[in-house]
Amino acid sequence: MAGVSVLFTRGDRVGLAEQIAARDDGVLLFSLTPPRSSTIPDEARRIADVTLGRLKNLDIDGLVLYDIDDESDRNPAQRPFPYLPTMDPAVFLDEYLGQWDRPAVVYRCVGKYDEQEMERWLARQDPGNVLSVFVGASSSEKDRALELPTAQKLRAEVNPKLQLGGVAIPERHSRTGAEHQRMIAKQQAGVSFFVTQVVYDVSAAKSMLSDYFYGCAETGIEPVPVIFTLSVCGSMKTVEFLEWLGVDVPRWLHNDLSHADDPLTVSFDQCLATAENLSDFARRLGTPSGFNVESVSNRRREIEASVDLAARLRSA
Repeated sequence: MAGVSVLFTRGDRVGLAEQIAARDDGVLLFSLTPPRSSTIPDEARRIADVTLGRLKNLDIDGLVLYDIDDESDRNPAQRPFPYLPTMDPAVFLDEYLGQWDRPAVVYRCVGKYDEQEMERWLARQDPGNVLSVFVGASSSEKDRALELPTAQKLRAEVNPKLQLGGVAIPERHSRTGAEHQRMIAKQQAGVSFFVTQVVYDVSAAKSMLSDYFYGCAETGIEPVPVIFTLSVCGSMKTVEFLEWLGVDVPRWLHNDLSHADDPLTVSFDQCLATAENLSDFARRLGTPSGFNVESVSNRRREIEASVDLAARLRSA
């Protein structure tokens, strides 16, 4: 896999919450999906041990734990990988990742939890070690126990020091031209950082970031860190799944991946190029940015390539 200069390094480490509060540049996160909800405790512990072993030498600022929900209401097309309910990320963190010694960003699909559940969870969190990203319903038709604005208000009342993140979607900005307005509204509701959907369309991500930056200037607020998500693809099945999730893979790159002897190497190198491009652009604008690395596939080779990608984005 091609070499690349290190995009950023971390000297004296400060906590992730402090980095976010200070609008620091260069946050680096690594994302996991918890095991299936049907996983027995011994197997969950084994998965956690393997995961921590992979991550122990990575110089990352925090671990992201996704909260997975069925999104078939958003996309009626057949899902390339079947939807399987997963363990609550908060439970996986508390019961199986006790040896993780750095902060965690726990996603909450807020529609899955009622107000009392959310209030109890918020009250238990140490804002120095846990941050959260609230995710709204995947479509307006989806049944939900809690609305996103209510969850945001709860956080402000119950645990106002807990740093709250929001989701930003460059593809939605390409369709509507209004994603930056959603970001500003979320920021005004208490969001202090954003994590994007997986980025393969660099132009869409730059347009969203540019409009967000200038929108903040017009509104009289400072932009908060925008953390771009990168994910490698080891097969066209993984590409199909990303596209099902709503990720735009440019036609030229789709062609490169589909004709490559090793699509994982092609996507790995593209992720590095994307990171360098977005990092340079964000610095030129004056908007704090960072990266979140994930593997949407559970194939070992793709997971290990994701770990390698995170390592390459920062010196050990």
